[in-house]
Amino acid sequence: MLAAAMSLALLFVAPACGNKKPVDTGPRAMHPVAQKKWITLCVNCHHTDGSGSGPGSKTLNPKPRDFRSAKWQDSVTDEHLAKVIVKGGAATGLSKDMPANLDLMAKKKAVSSLIDKIRSFRSAAE
Repeated sequence: MLAAAMSLALLFVAPACGNKKPVDTGPRAMHPVAQKKWITLCVNCHHTDGSGSGPGSKTLNPKPRDFRSAKWQDSVTDEHLAKVIVKGGAATGLSKDMPANLDLMAKKKAVSSLIDKIRSFRSAAE
């Protein structure tokens, strides 16, 4: 628990201290490529809390997915999530605003790490 709290602290405090790249060192540390994608692309729309209310979501219709929804989490497979992450929304029948990440096609560990991140937002209270 302490390690997880320290990891979160690094993500938010380290940038303010002048570190250029915060590093997640917790027990479920993200793959470095996945962490960079999460911070530079995903958070803009999906927010750091996975709610889908990031600053880039304001003008989007439909709104980005709320990863906290247990009902939604139960409705999708990891394979589907991998396809959406790599091929984007338009290629998977979702919003065209969800970009493809074709550079991740051969980076299975990075994609798996992003799926783990998405799954970590699941809310038990639903």
